[in-house]
Amino acid sequence: MPRVAQDRRAAAVDFATIESLRDGRRVEIRALRPTDLPGLMAAVGRISESSMSRRFFGAKRHFSEKEIAYFVHVDFITHVALVAVAEQGAGPIVAGGRYVVVRPGWAELAFAVVDDWQGLGLGTLLMRHLTAIARRVGLREFVAEVLVDNEPMLHVFERSGLRLVTRRDGAMVHVTLQL
Repeated sequence: MPRVAQDRRAAAVDFATIESLRDGRRVEIRALRPTDLPGLMAAVGRISESSMSRRFFGAKRHFSEKEIAYFVHVDFITHVALVAVAEQGAGPIVAGGRYVVVRPGWAELAFAVVDDWQGLGLGTLLMRHLTAIARRVGLREFVAEVLVDNEPMLHVFERSGLRLVTRRDGAMVHVTLQL
């Protein structure tokens, strides 16, 4: 691996910070680790069917071994994933955000937040930190596909401070964010 790629990976793989939510609770936002698999699966179990449908565009409750490996084994170069851990890192995983480079300079974004933790600013915090990491590695745009009725996610993008372009296609909104 070239030295620059190693440096960029190291910065993302070691990422960790404590943040305050709208209700005053503090969470640790940090890089996803392979050892987070049980906590990640527990978080998925606490996400409602409707929230899972908004994230995966349909009912999704079980994942194949290949999907699980993809979600947990992140290279922090072309695939960066952050999690929010309650109680300043001592509690359960309550949210996650990731980007995957889909072509040079562009990455696709995705987020999931446990229902009891929605509306507290976790999406905004994850977005801010993913944006900072992406800028450091030279990405120029984020893209996302969001269901039209997923207004909370659309609001996160609208309030991100990034130049936003949307295009509606049926029940889907295609989002492009300039970094």
